[in-house]
Amino acid sequence: MELIDGKRVSAEIRKEIAEKVAEMVANGQKRPHLVAILVGHDGGSETYVANKVKACEECGFKSTLIRFEDDITEQQLLAEVAKLNADDDVDGFIVQLPLPKHISEQTITEAIDPKKDVDGFHPQNVGRMAIGLPAFVSATPQGIVDLITRYNIPTKGKHAVIIGRSNIVGRPMSILLSQKGIDCTVTLCHSRTENIKEICQQADIIVAAIGKPAYLTADMVKPGAVVIDVGTTRVPDATAARGWRLKGDVDFENVAPKCSYITPVPGGVGPMTIVSLMKNTLLAGQKSVY
Repeated sequence: MELIDGKRVSAEIRKEIAEKVAEMVANGQKRPHLVAILVGHDGGSETYVANKVKACEECGFKSTLIRFEDDITEQQLLAEVAKLNADDDVDGFIVQLPLPKHISEQTITEAIDPKKDVDGFHPQNVGRMAIGLPAFVSATPQGIVDLITRYNIPTKGKHAVIIGRSNIVGRPMSILLSQKGIDCTVTLCHSRTENIKEICQQADIIVAAIGKPAYLTADMVKPGAVVIDVGTTRVPDATAARGWRLKGDVDFENVAPKCSYITPVPGGVGPMTIVSLMKNTLLAGQKSVY
């Protein structure tokens, strides 16, 4: 069993991005500029955005953080999005989710210029990704593909089972793994799937993205399978300094011994998500998608 080290791979990719940015600047090109909009004071969002700003520094990007209180109206936020769409100095920007209940996340997402949509959530980018055109791919699925590729995990003709059909992870994951070059045969499972245990037992690769701690148990995994754990649920832990710890969707202790490769939580998929956003920002700066 080999642990897939997302921290190491993400550090490698950040270094590669930083080298490309240094080259761009040396050639007189503009330094890529990423803007993040943060609404309110959600703890998880604060952490994510702080990590994204730090990653920008390491990659050599210019970054700007715009903060609003959670009483901002949808119209005010749309006006800010329009301003960033029109700003030639901004290569890409993200509106950190979740947003307050009175603001439609879909409306905001669709208002972002697809050419600056480095989160890869705009329907135009999702559609381009689905038919294999250059696109900004959402960060977590892209990060998982990079992990699989960099560990030289065989995918051609393999049976990949994805648990969870979210628009951010499960659904795009199923498309990416089935595309030419990766060539998996894909089964997408969800909360209504019958015989989910038997389906998982046939899988060469399992991507668990259902948001239920320790959902994937050892009796669902065949010997030698590759298991990618996307779950990050905070569970109470009196022994931890913060009073909680992160738990994945996989019963790691019992599943790991059966695997050929497995991602830990934390330190597996998580670091790859932020570095994928950095990759998209570089692509936006290079104008190489559109």
